[in-house]
Amino acid sequence: MPNTDSLSAPLEIVHTDDLFLVLRKPSGLLAVPGRGEDKQDCLSTRVQQQHPEALVVHRLDMGTSGLVVMARSREAQRALSKAFAERAVHKRYVAVVDGLMAAPADSPDGWGRIDLPIIVDWARRPLRVIDAERGKPSVTRWQIQHHDRQRNTTRLLLEPVTGRSHQLRVHLQAIGHPIVGDALYATPAVAAGAGRLLLHACRLAFAHPLGGQWMQFESPPPF
Repeated sequence: MPNTDSLSAPLEIVHTDDLFLVLRKPSGLLAVPGRGEDKQDCLSTRVQQQHPEALVVHRLDMGTSGLVVMARSREAQRALSKAFAERAVHKRYVAVVDGLMAAPADSPDGWGRIDLPIIVDWARRPLRVIDAERGKPSVTRWQIQHHDRQRNTTRLLLEPVTGRSHQLRVHLQAIGHPIVGDALYATPAVAAGAGRLLLHACRLAFAHPLGGQWMQFESPPPF
């Protein structure tokens, strides 16, 4: 069994007001219910036990930990969903990837860019693949935080410009640096390098759906 961020721990609410909640999802917990009775325990269900009005706005993969927002009214859900769809929500992640990545060439601010189209691999769902002809445009920004030469890994900051399922995981695997602990996209050796997927949603920022003021939330990675 993978090591998780203590799935039995109490629900962690980072922020609450009349319109939305910001929560910290542990690794190993589904964001929304899956198919089957064994997949009904999830973040949204746990939140709705305390806040029955809470509505899903977006998701994180089960293995990914970090910040998730849920709306507290239909109006807030529509406003926040529109902000996500229009790329008006700033999302940042921390990941530890296999190998020592080189800094991007000719980048004055140290941020690199992965621009590779992604499509569902229908024969191997839920896997996604890079497909130049049929894939949907997908862009990820990345910046090196530091190298761990002893473990042959690199810690990255990641900013998804688009929001495809598994985007960060697929993009990093495609450039030869899969995320450590990724059982879907990494080699068995890299997948076994950690007890969980080393991917964490560390920052979430957006305009408040009522007043419009800029709201920013942060959560340090637990790895």
